[in-house]
Amino acid sequence: MRARLRVGSERVGMTNSFHMLFDTAIGRCGIAWGGDGISAVSFPEADDARTRQRLLRRAPNAAETDAPPEPVRQVIEGIRALASGRAVHFDDAELDWTGVMPFDRSVYALTRAIGPGEMRTYGQLASDLGDVALSRKVGQSLGSNPFPIVVPCHRVVGANGAMTGFSAPGGVETKRRLLKIEGAIGPDLLDLMGPA
Repeated sequence: MRARLRVGSERVGMTNSFHMLFDTAIGRCGIAWGGDGISAVSFPEADDARTRQRLLRRAPNAAETDAPPEPVRQVIEGIRALASGRAVHFDDAELDWTGVMPFDRSVYALTRAIGPGEMRTYGQLASDLGDVALSRKVGQSLGSNPFPIVVPCHRVVGANGAMTGFSAPGGVETKRRLLKIEGAIGPDLLDLMGPA
């Protein structure tokens, strides 16, 4: 996905950015993009309106479409595959870094390197950035990650694997669910008991 995301002659109003919602095994996710790449990704919110609202905070003029360009379609299919339990990397997904601070970009680059089924701690990322004392700042950066799943912040956990600091809808349960899907953690007692 190295080529620029171009929408060609597609125009909806006067916008050059777009968004859409799409179904996955974990619910309806969302994605927004423009000529410089993917500008936002959203986990499923309580309803479609809230998912759209989350996308539009970062891409306020994005028009809704159901016809993404091929590079975006590939990311959507990758998110669907990941939500269904297949190992997927988004290394080639081109992201729109407009408004993303340099520190955050560094954190997101380290986070993108964490593969499916792997986990790292906030402290490890902070240490990679040069100072373990940056752990809290790493957590804050990941809490404002505009590209969840593509920048897999769910793969970053607290010390000793503690499920902390996940701001996506569903909180740490969503994080735990994704890590189980990817095989990073095993099932717990409730999973083994099955539905009531």
